[in-house]
Amino acid sequence: MSPSESERVEDATAPAEPGPLLSAIEAILLVVDEPVAEVTLAQVLERPTVEVAAVLRDLAAEYTAAGRGFDLREVGGGWRFYTRADYAPVVERFVRDGQQARLTQAALETLAVVAYRQPVSRARVAAVRGVNSDGVMRTLVARGLVEEAGTDPESQAVLYRTTSYFLERLGLRDLGELPELAPFLPDDVETLEEQK
Repeated sequence: MSPSESERVEDATAPAEPGPLLSAIEAILLVVDEPVAEVTLAQVLERPTVEVAAVLRDLAAEYTAAGRGFDLREVGGGWRFYTRADYAPVVERFVRDGQQARLTQAALETLAVVAYRQPVSRARVAAVRGVNSDGVMRTLVARGLVEEAGTDPESQAVLYRTTSYFLERLGLRDLGELPELAPFLPDDVETLEEQK
């Protein structure tokens, strides 16, 4: 084997520079929604799994030693970034405060229908409101005000109800404390209800 051939063989088996590999791993981990396996990272980065595993462990130790606000954990057969447990109260406050924006008129109407008719399907909410409420329901679920409550035995439609967070935000102990609707309804509500 000539000297130039042996140099090429050594270059092919030499580990990659830790900087670019480390940076590539961080970049991938920033966009994953669920833990990613070492072998998957190794395949994507075209590096040996043992090398990727070593970089992951070094990164995790480095983040912990530096006391960063996040850490790198191996869970569920893969690796993923998580916020550090020490900062859970701050993160929770940020997430909740971010959800303090006022509800739209459509969201308030939908929430009222769910609160007074629960458990109720999306179709029933749409029938009461007279418009499709799917997007609004997703928003209410995402904000933690409404949750799934099983399925209707006849139609198999998903049913929804308000959450304990809904009660907390309204300052209610239970749904029995909701105000009566009668003063706010038109006189012919029974007739209108039968027509829907």
